[in-house]
Amino acid sequence: MKRAFNFNAGPAALPEAVLAKAEKEMMNYQGSGMAVMELSHRSKEFEEINDRTKKLLSKLLDIPAEYEILFLQGGASLQFSMIPMNLLESGSTADYVLTGTWSEKALEEALKIGKAEVAASSKENSYKSIPNMNEINLKDDAAYLHITTNNTIFGTQWHSIPDGLSVPLIADMSSDILSRPLTISSYGLIYAGAQKNLGPSGVTVVIIHKELLKRSSKSLPSMLNYQVHAASKSLYNTPPTLSVYFLMLVLEWVESLGGVTELEKLNKKKAGLLYDAIDNSAGFYQGHAEKDSRSLMNVTFTLENDDLTASFLHEAAETGFIGLAGHRSVGGFRASIYNAVPFEHVEKLANFMKSFRQRN
Repeated sequence: MKRAFNFNAGPAALPEAVLAKAEKEMMNYQGSGMAVMELSHRSKEFEEINDRTKKLLSKLLDIPAEYEILFLQGGASLQFSMIPMNLLESGSTADYVLTGTWSEKALEEALKIGKAEVAASSKENSYKSIPNMNEINLKDDAAYLHITTNNTIFGTQWHSIPDGLSVPLIADMSSDILSRPLTISSYGLIYAGAQKNLGPSGVTVVIIHKELLKRSSKSLPSMLNYQVHAASKSLYNTPPTLSVYFLMLVLEWVESLGGVTELEKLNKKKAGLLYDAIDNSAGFYQGHAEKDSRSLMNVTFTLENDDLTASFLHEAAETGFIGLAGHRSVGGFRASIYNAVPFEHVEKLANFMKSFRQRN
């Protein structure tokens, strides 16, 4: 079967090896006579999946014992609310750095819970860059500082994070988790929807320092309380079993490649191909993000007029490229080159970009 050249922003490409293994086990997981989605979440088989997935993630990201790993539902968007509900204590302010649409949405939800303010923003330059460290104005009564490490719509990414903070750093890593090594101890909480680098949609990973669990009030609804999910090992209610299983398979795949360090090398090579095609086009392609803020996950660029844009998208679709249309906020094009997007597919896109420029 011919596979598409999938550059969708999310849900995104999954590793072919993962899909092949899931297909092989689909009707009969580990001799159970059942598919994974048929297993009871209280069964021995699924508890092993749940435990192995946590152990793999802990190993690959070198997560210290002081952190709890949670598998939740509701996507990263639910975390926009859960974070201030659990961590924004009375009399404190939640500080947010705005670098794009998703950080704006996170702030919007926090304002519904309590006091929240903008600590820094690059909105005034159309989110083409990441604010400098010295531009972050952390409030004296800050409960935490929230950042979005990669901005899918605008194609920007934090390449160094705020350090030496007096408050916990909270990071939405939905679109770049597992793409590069992390120093987990620099963060109070990390969260990520799975559908870009971790697996299919349906499960959200939360990595939280155990000290922060103490902030969760008993008055919170149980399903919105981090302590409840931690105490029940993410099995308080029926979890998204199939999504957790796929997450396990993706983590096994990452381990087989040599881990996150090897993925980072590959991601830099993939992004380099596309940015070279942009930079060496004599202005034919215009990158949206400033060079020092460019994302390794989402490459955004435009052409000079609508006719060329329409022609590019049409020819790209005819060639088999999927998901290249840019978000309406930026226009043009967006190539999402997450971990599972093969180097060869990115190479084909870079060659197509060069060919299209030569013909136009």
